[in-house]
Amino acid sequence: MGDIARLFQTEAEPGPSAAANAQLVEAMRIAEAMIFASPEPLAEQEIERRLPRGVAIASVLDHLKASYSARGVNLVRVGGKWMFRTATDLAWLLAGGEGEQKKMSRAALETLAIIAYHQPVTRAEIEDIRGVAISKGTLDVLLETGWVRLRGRRRAPGRPLTYGTTQEFLIHFGLEAVGDLPGLEELKGAGLFDGRLPSSFSIPQPSDDDALAADEDPLEDDAEPVEEEEAAERDPAGSQQPTDD
Repeated sequence: MGDIARLFQTEAEPGPSAAANAQLVEAMRIAEAMIFASPEPLAEQEIERRLPRGVAIASVLDHLKASYSARGVNLVRVGGKWMFRTATDLAWLLAGGEGEQKKMSRAALETLAIIAYHQPVTRAEIEDIRGVAISKGTLDVLLETGWVRLRGRRRAPGRPLTYGTTQEFLIHFGLEAVGDLPGLEELKGAGLFDGRLPSSFSIPQPSDDDALAADEDPLEDDAEPVEEEEAAERDPAGSQQPTDD
């Protein structure tokens, strides 16, 4: 009798699971509206503040992401925040209306890669890794794209500037975190290395922690002109190191 009574009770009024499901659906609608309306990617904490109490933000976003997985736009997490982005297989449809994009030079791409993997890194350290001096304007281009930022100054003679990547870098390349950059084995698998690397060759685990490193000073109240310093960093002793084009 008890089982029959419970059956009729379930049919007559929503049980706990039905109420929880309705709450989840409403939370998904709220999260969807917030992310869609925001001009910038949203952090989970920002979304969670507007959701009904007791709703797990992780579950809401996981369900919302799954519901958009086969649509023309996908819900993605980049830089630790959430945003809608055109589905990868449809990106070509929108490419025609953006005008001709200027292709970044190989030197700029190599410099960007070094900064991403080795940050915080100075100009001299970048040149040491590449084996050539950075031509005038290479770092300026990366700073103008918004993918690279000035972090601080190295606690070393001359107090050289240190560089790191930005959240715009993560968004542009679709990375949840800089640690998602491909490792050595992935790069080999993509055919970027021919397998004749020294046994000691390795790629560092990248980190873009906002906190300054132990050997960095902040840029606050920094009165030293950046342009003049970069010119001095390029070749303070008039060295004959080759320069990239």
